[in-house]
Amino acid sequence: MLKQQFKMNRLSASLALLMGVGTLPLAIAEEEQSADEQNVEVIEVRGIKGSLFRSMDLKRGSAGVVDAISAEELGKFPDTNLAESLQRITGVTVSRSNGEGSEITVRGFGPQFNLITLNGRSMPGTGYTRSYALENLSSESVKTLEVIKTGRADLPTGGLGATINIITRQPLDSPGQSFTLSAKGIYDESNVEGDDVTPEVSAIYGNTFLDDRFGFLVTASHQERDFQQQTANSQGWIAQTDNSRLPDIGDKGVDGRARDADGNLIPLFRDAEGNMVSPFFVPRDMNYSINDVQRERTNAMATLQYEPIDGLTFTADYVYTRALTGINGFGWGIWNSSTEGSPMVGYEFDENGTAVYTDIRGGDGSFTANRSTTEVNAESIGFNVEWDASEDWVFTLDYHDSSNEIDNGADKGLGSAAQVILGSDQLQSKVYDYRSGEVPHTTINWNNGTTQLNPGEIDSNFSQFIHSPGKTEIQQGQLDAQWYPSFNSLDSLAKVEFGAAYTKQTMTGTTAWSGLRGGPGFNPSYTEIFPDSMFHLQSTSGLLDELAGGGADLLPPYYYTFDFDEAIARQLAFITPEVAGENYYSINPYFDGIDSSNFIEEETYALFLTSQWAFDIGDIPVNVNLGLRYESTDVTSTVKQRVERQVVWASPTEWITQYSDGDSFLTQTGEYDVWLPMLDINAEVYEDVVVRFSASKTIARPLLGDMVAGRSLSGSPKIGSRTGFLGNPGLLPLESINLDVSLEYYYDEASYASIGFFNKDVDNFVSNSINQVTIDGLHDVYNSPRYLEAISQLEAAGTEVTENTIFDQMIANGYGNADGQIAPLSTDPLIVWDVTSPVNSDKKSVHGIEVAVQHVFGETGFGVGVNGTFVSGDVEFDPYSLAQQAPLAGLGDSANFQVFYEMDGLSVKATYAWRDDYLIGVGQSQGSADAPPQFAKDFGQLDASINYDVNEHVTLFLEGINITNETEQGYGRFEEQFLFARQYGSRYMFGGRLRF
Repeated sequence: MLKQQFKMNRLSASLALLMGVGTLPLAIAEEEQSADEQNVEVIEVRGIKGSLFRSMDLKRGSAGVVDAISAEELGKFPDTNLAESLQRITGVTVSRSNGEGSEITVRGFGPQFNLITLNGRSMPGTGYTRSYALENLSSESVKTLEVIKTGRADLPTGGLGATINIITRQPLDSPGQSFTLSAKGIYDESNVEGDDVTPEVSAIYGNTFLDDRFGFLVTASHQERDFQQQTANSQGWIAQTDNSRLPDIGDKGVDGRARDADGNLIPLFRDAEGNMVSPFFVPRDMNYSINDVQRERTNAMATLQYEPIDGLTFTADYVYTRALTGINGFGWGIWNSSTEGSPMVGYEFDENGTAVYTDIRGGDGSFTANRSTTEVNAESIGFNVEWDASEDWVFTLDYHDSSNEIDNGADKGLGSAAQVILGSDQLQSKVYDYRSGEVPHTTINWNNGTTQLNPGEIDSNFSQFIHSPGKTEIQQGQLDAQWYPSFNSLDSLAKVEFGAAYTKQTMTGTTAWSGLRGGPGFNPSYTEIFPDSMFHLQSTSGLLDELAGGGADLLPPYYYTFDFDEAIARQLAFITPEVAGENYYSINPYFDGIDSSNFIEEETYALFLTSQWAFDIGDIPVNVNLGLRYESTDVTSTVKQRVERQVVWASPTEWITQYSDGDSFLTQTGEYDVWLPMLDINAEVYEDVVVRFSASKTIARPLLGDMVAGRSLSGSPKIGSRTGFLGNPGLLPLESINLDVSLEYYYDEASYASIGFFNKDVDNFVSNSINQVTIDGLHDVYNSPRYLEAISQLEAAGTEVTENTIFDQMIANGYGNADGQIAPLSTDPLIVWDVTSPVNSDKKSVHGIEVAVQHVFGETGFGVGVNGTFVSGDVEFDPYSLAQQAPLAGLGDSANFQVFYEMDGLSVKATYAWRDDYLIGVGQSQGSADAPPQFAKDFGQLDASINYDVNEHVTLFLEGINITNETEQGYGRFEEQFLFARQYGSRYMFGGRLRF
């Protein structure tokens, strides 16, 4: 229990009694309270105003910098999930998944730098991350959300940006019987294939017995949501510094880069060696997609509490989550096999060298059907004993065992995530045009003399089936003792807490990949197995119509859909071993066994000691919290990986890695220890004016996926995409020295204003280093003597030189094998791979200012809340450097606005959350080796809700999410380097709540 002392006028005392917050009370000696203060009439404040009361009281009574959101009343939270609730807090922004808040960024530090705890317990992340996906946890059982922004010695580590503690309801906190039932219908205006209205039902039941010494609380919820995601996407941009590769095409080539008086390019960029260069940038591809999504989420929580004697409480709890997401989608687009410049027959570069228009020979166009069902199962079982042994001593034992399991093969028919890619490489050139609008346009000039492919010309490119299940588990125990000295020589010492903790976290995962089945790459051709009737011509007139250049203006104006099951059945029937040899069609991801498996274990032992002091300096009450935490961590990673044998050129647009029989095993270890001191000081310098100072050292642990041992190389290493990954179990945690100073003025009921400054000096930043390496035995057909020979022959014959014509010439020269592929020779050069590896880098600083105002206009029922965070530092990405960089993902300004009215049972609230442009991360899936960035454009979302209490038992409500139908957009080094645009639509919920 944290003890804080403040001056208490009548208002402050009233608030303390009204709120009754047990975790962070305001402590005042009885002898200092006036009779008036002890006889304040207690009136329960509910609804929005009551929530603001409680949240403000938590903020004011905290030792360090803490912000919170309190549930407005039983079973009622202001947003659709916990992440969206958290974004109302100063300095907190959300990352979105499928149009919903998912993971959070605090003070510019992204999800991997923040720790999610449930009642003070670390929760396992989903997949290879430590980030707990908050959209998978419903809010029905949640009492309070705390965002702890400064270091705390008694909490688990990992929250460099913040620790987010989810506090659930406890049955003995609310004696007696209570029941709440809520039901709503969800209307998602983007939905096309699913149900127009889907249900969400939740219930809470709690009761106490045996003179309120035994109690239980059960919550359950089930939500279904059907919606459509519309997307335009480019997988990456390639930087080319060799301008001699640009062809001389006269007025068909427009170069907007700056030149000197002699016509020479003026270099604006620096390469990895520091040389000034003038690169041009070309997109690897451009594609569009429509995904119909069905999502179900089921949550349940049960809590039992028993207090056999005064001061001894046993608590057991169980949390269960199951989230199921099914996707059926179609995509279409272009692929540029070569982006070096030579195959261009038209281009336009802007002043930064970005191609806003290209016309490129070679490559292909495709129509893709994809299907997947992903299931997430999360469980947590916990046990807690709290014993108030005496007036001076409290002992607590806490243990939990939690897991988070993800399986992308929950589709029982497939057992994998699948793509079926059909299309053609029979084209003259492909046009990319981003000279106007918010969405690039593409046009393919087919060999049939038109810009539209005929159904009879559609061929099999390839299909692939991937199964990659994974599981993360945490076992965690903590024993601590709290001493409240009733008498001692140091009257100012209020509390001493010390203890020990143990955490074991493991992650396991496997990957099975079918390889590229059914050809691949239109080689050989199988157009005859697909009848014209299988393909259905569709218009793009309704795609991305909220964006300029989308909808009816979008090019291409058409795409084809086809039956996923029929396409698979036909290829299974026709592309057999007798026809295709080793490239025969199979839907089995375990076609040749498990491609890789990994295991990582992390054990941490911790000791901590904190002390709290309360004293006066003159008339100013001062509170001091001083603590120290020590942790020692051991890491072990074991992997099974396949051994690459060779890379074959399977078709003009496809390269395939082939593997040796047998697997290799590798085990690597790492270890580190840290000392984490912390100091919090707060003082009420004037009545209701609080000044805070905090200094602490905190850490964020490396991503679990980065610490997996071993090396993996791309199974589809196309030219310009020869990539790999090398894990690093020896990564050290990021260590941050933090300083916080804030001023807070609590000037009226549920009203306050605050301003704070923070600075974080972070060491051991983890950055992705991309190294170009060669591996013995892996030779390259590309630029081999045979490859260069074919180019010379084509040039001599006056034939266009593209990947297609080079491949065909090499086959004509007799270099193909029995499967029509070109295998490497031992005399060929070694393949140069761009291998990414996470490494600890240098120290960087982040600083910022947080401001917040919350005001309730007396008894009018109106209120407003505004907050903003402005951050900066030496961690930003420099778009004019081609050297690999280690910036901070997530850094950006943010602001939140809230207005509400609540009176006579009617409450109306509107909230607007805004986030400025920010860096998503470095590295693009098909970008060049310089690890180009991914930026998100600024985004603002307007939500609103109306609640009406028919009587004390029944409430009706209407909610709107993303009312203005905002879209998400992203780009590379510059806004002209388009990466994605996503459109989800608005959502509306209507329903009622029943309380007893």
